[in-house]
Amino acid sequence: MKWYQAKEQAAGEKRLLITWKIYKIFGKKAVKIIAFFVTLFAFLPAVDARRASKRFLEIIGIKPSLKNQFKHFLEYSYSLVDNMEVFSGNFDYNKIVFESEEDEKYWDEIIAHGGFLIFSHLGNINILRAFLAKYSVPANAFMAEEQCRVFNGFIKKISVEVPVTSYPVEKINIDTSIEIKDKLSRGEIVFMAGDRTSKNSTNIEVKLFNHKVMFPLGTFTFAYLMESPVYFVCVLKDGENCRFYLKKFFSLSLKKSEKIKQMQNDYIQFVENLTYKFPFQFFNFYDIFEKE
Repeated sequence: MKWYQAKEQAAGEKRLLITWKIYKIFGKKAVKIIAFFVTLFAFLPAVDARRASKRFLEIIGIKPSLKNQFKHFLEYSYSLVDNMEVFSGNFDYNKIVFESEEDEKYWDEIIAHGGFLIFSHLGNINILRAFLAKYSVPANAFMAEEQCRVFNGFIKKISVEVPVTSYPVEKINIDTSIEIKDKLSRGEIVFMAGDRTSKNSTNIEVKLFNHKVMFPLGTFTFAYLMESPVYFVCVLKDGENCRFYLKKFFSLSLKKSEKIKQMQNDYIQFVENLTYKFPFQFFNFYDIFEKE
């Protein structure tokens, strides 16, 4: 079963609203305690997700014990709890740490001139969206259509202001492309995942951790066509801090096909390097690796 055939666990609008209400009444610590026990009871019945976690841990060289599989699940649950802090406007920006001066320089470029940001499902991109609240730069995010519906419905019901316009990735057309290109030319920011295949998209076989996976060619083609600076971005929890990693894409080629291929390869290297540093924040609990 591929990711687009599965429902995202613990991400439905009702679950988010329940978590939100608990957070508002009892605070983050209470929600983390509840998240631990919910994860504990949900862990054993989640056979397919545990199988995917086990295979991933084996591939990157971590003992795929039940303890480590549960740790993998728990990190994901805690990232959802962090989202409550993000959506409430209570996120502490002092927790944000740029990994290097170069990362901070790239962030300054993005804030000043905009850019096309390609993220992955490693870490928590919502923290970056929250950080944007400090600035007046409009942001635009492409999500799966169902995720757009859940996200927009949840935000509307909790009545918070989120400086992000969401677009369903399945419905990109000429009008969308023109609109996004115009927004980028005005210095806005655009987010799109580089590691989610779709039943409606053109996918390409690549190597991730030296294993075959299918990645969406459309993300990198779309980024190329927007004629905007492209950055790879990842936000990872490191204790109480959130580490920001940014890498700017510099092309060595003049041909369109070669540029797109290079962009994809550089992105994969970026994701691989950070996954080995923070393996339990690789939130892909479904079959992404092709059978050898």
